Amino acid sequence: MTFYEELRHFADSIGLAAMLVFYLALCLWPFRPGGKRSIDKAAHSIFEDDNDGE
Repeated sequence: MTFYEELRHFADSIGLAAMLVFYLALCLWPFRPGGKRSIDKAAHSIFEDDNDGE
């Protein structure tokens, strides 16, 4: 078995499963139980030091 075939087998099996797990983790990260505070902070950070044009 050549090196290319070994890499191809890895990408077709374990690599695909690892990418799927990583993708799901990133998609579900904001919905974790302790995430509301950090999400609210990030959502309102754009308005910090905002003086409404004054």
